[in-house]
Amino acid sequence: MDAVGETLLRFWESTGVANFTYQSGIMIVVSLFFLYLAIRHGFEPLLLVPIAFGMLLSNLPMTGIFINEVVHEGVVNSNELADAGIFSIFYMLKPVLPSLIFLGVGAMTDFGPLIANPKSLLMGAAAQLGIFFAFFSAIALGFNAQEAGSIGIIGGADGPTAIYLTTKLADHLVGPIAVAAYSYMALVPIIQPPIMKALTTQHERELKMEQLRTVSQREKILFPIAVTIVIALLLPAVAPLIGMLMMGNLFKESGRTARLSDTSSNALSNILVILLGTCVGASATGETFLTWATIKIVILGVLAFCFGTAGGVLIAKIMNVFSRTPINPLIGSAGVSAVPMAARVSQVQGQKANPTNFLLMHAMGPNVAGVIGSGVAAGVMLCMYGSY
Repeated sequence: MDAVGETLLRFWESTGVANFTYQSGIMIVVSLFFLYLAIRHGFEPLLLVPIAFGMLLSNLPMTGIFINEVVHEGVVNSNELADAGIFSIFYMLKPVLPSLIFLGVGAMTDFGPLIANPKSLLMGAAAQLGIFFAFFSAIALGFNAQEAGSIGIIGGADGPTAIYLTTKLADHLVGPIAVAAYSYMALVPIIQPPIMKALTTQHERELKMEQLRTVSQREKILFPIAVTIVIALLLPAVAPLIGMLMMGNLFKESGRTARLSDTSSNALSNILVILLGTCVGASATGETFLTWATIKIVILGVLAFCFGTAGGVLIAKIMNVFSRTPINPLIGSAGVSAVPMAARVSQVQGQKANPTNFLLMHAMGPNVAGVIGSGVAAGVMLCMYGSY
């Protein structure tokens, strides 16, 4: 072969077309579907767009954007770092990103509805049923306890907590678990309504709830401090998550740190969402994602999410039997965390049943309780099966 022919052959072998595989094709189709849901239907575009586009880029062959060897073995010098791939470098930040994201979540969260109605904690706790259902199901399917704990946390619909726990218990599963957790968070408006309708009657969905009491600033300041102390003493393994969540909230509620609250909830939070979303999506490469183990994780994850939704609704129905004031069971589904998406779904379903129904603030109680609940569940898993 002459020099021109060899040059053309090398050029052809270096193209993505020559290295395209069916696994890449499948994942590219999945990424385009996520982009369609995010852009056309508005399903949490702030999450799905970076995840889907990261997935798209990493599955286009020969881009070098995400290199599995770098992610799992690490880089040792600056020369290797230059060729590591931008999303590989983002991915190596995953041990610290969840806690930093919780700082922003705390700065955007109003714990007032939970403080005004402490019974919401029961709904947030019951919605963690999905975590333990998936845990025992994963054990039955042959996963070890550390892997099962990481899979189960998907049921909390809390992406940062899922990444935090999996990094410590089963780091090799971070990619599929993170993609599953964030995907189900974004698909809350699709997954939850059929379960909510199946478990409630028309009369229950129409129930109007009494207005919540006004919560004082003193209560809002003391709440994050008290929660941090209690949870850190009982479950020190999750102090980085819960502590950053509550510090962000204290920035918001103290009335003295407006600049810190604004930075945490806006600029910093947006930067972290871009970093984490793109690297999570990029980790879903065809050769590593399309395996039987990953398929099992995805199935167990959606079952965990469904059982968590059902647990919140059912405990709300039980509570309504004994409550002096009416509780609309739809708000129980918000206990799966996914702030504030799950609360908005409760509001939408309540207004469909009764246009004069306003459940959003009531649903925010179990919703923020679910954030704390998933963190506590992660702490329990870490205490039983991890080393930290």
